[in-house]
Amino acid sequence: MRNALGLMLASVVAAVVIAGVWFWTSSPRADAAAPQTVAARAADPLPAQAAKPAKDDVDVTAALSKRAEAAPAPAPAPAPVAAAPKAACANPDALGVSRTVVVDTTGGPGFGFLQYKQFDFLTDKEVLLTFDDGPWPTTPAVLKALADECTKAVFFPIGLHTTYHPDILRQVAAAGHTIGAHTWSHAHLASKKLSEQQAKDEIEKGFSAVKMALGSNPAPFFRFPALAHTPATQAYLGTRNIAMFSVDVDSNDFKSSSAEQVIQNVMTKLDKQGKGIILMHDLQKHTAQALPTLLRRLKAGGYKVVAMRAKTTLETLPEYDAMMVKNEKVPTASSRPVGSVVQTVSD
Repeated sequence: MRNALGLMLASVVAAVVIAGVWFWTSSPRADAAAPQTVAARAADPLPAQAAKPAKDDVDVTAALSKRAEAAPAPAPAPAPVAAAPKAACANPDALGVSRTVVVDTTGGPGFGFLQYKQFDFLTDKEVLLTFDDGPWPTTPAVLKALADECTKAVFFPIGLHTTYHPDILRQVAAAGHTIGAHTWSHAHLASKKLSEQQAKDEIEKGFSAVKMALGSNPAPFFRFPALAHTPATQAYLGTRNIAMFSVDVDSNDFKSSSAEQVIQNVMTKLDKQGKGIILMHDLQKHTAQALPTLLRRLKAGGYKVVAMRAKTTLETLPEYDAMMVKNEKVPTASSRPVGSVVQTVSD
């Protein structure tokens, strides 16, 4: 009996001890910190940045030799142009595209045998269609001619022109063509009046202007105005991994007196050479007029169009992007319909 009472008393004591331990470990301690959520955490302090003086005016090109560490916040860019969905060609006898090539622009390769004899990528009867100096009001007619023949081209727009007609350049992109650049103002980069820094500015501003119009990075493709380069400008493009384009067949459309002369210039040279990169200008009226017939002549002559695109896009430099936003008065499309602004009151 005495042993049984002792066992019962020991059991009660053990239960009290266990309950006390449980209560101690499960109750919140006065000195324990409450768990923090992400929202409750204070933001980590950002490292202090030294204030930088404001940039000089855009025309003072020497001030652009170093990257801006504190570029002004850019204005909202236009929405990137969506790639056009690949649709079946409505023209059963279209010139079309025979093949598409992708270019690795590392080191700045050159194309076009007039100046760069590095890469002979076209086979017999193959052509690459290229257009300089747009965008311009004549460009949509060029786009229509290309679309009617379900074919593609490479465009080298002038940066300043993209600020006049950004909507037209977006039409070029929406049609699936490749877009590079052709300097900011069509400056002659081999001119002795132009410093190396000014030549660099012309190149970079041109690409940044194209990016601003498109809302996305352009292709790292570049053509020198008047095909005029220097060892320094070629070397610079190499450091930026930008491909350089010359020409095999020059249409001379800028000095042609008619559409017929443009066609004759191209076909005469092409039939002699058998293939090549064709240089035209989409801001030339005679080129826009000649293109439908010229494309049919290419088809009839057994020529095939090669489409070209880049392996990667070009990362434009932030200081030039910021400069375009800050200093260039880029026109914006109006949300108002034409009829609400201009109305006919009498016929």
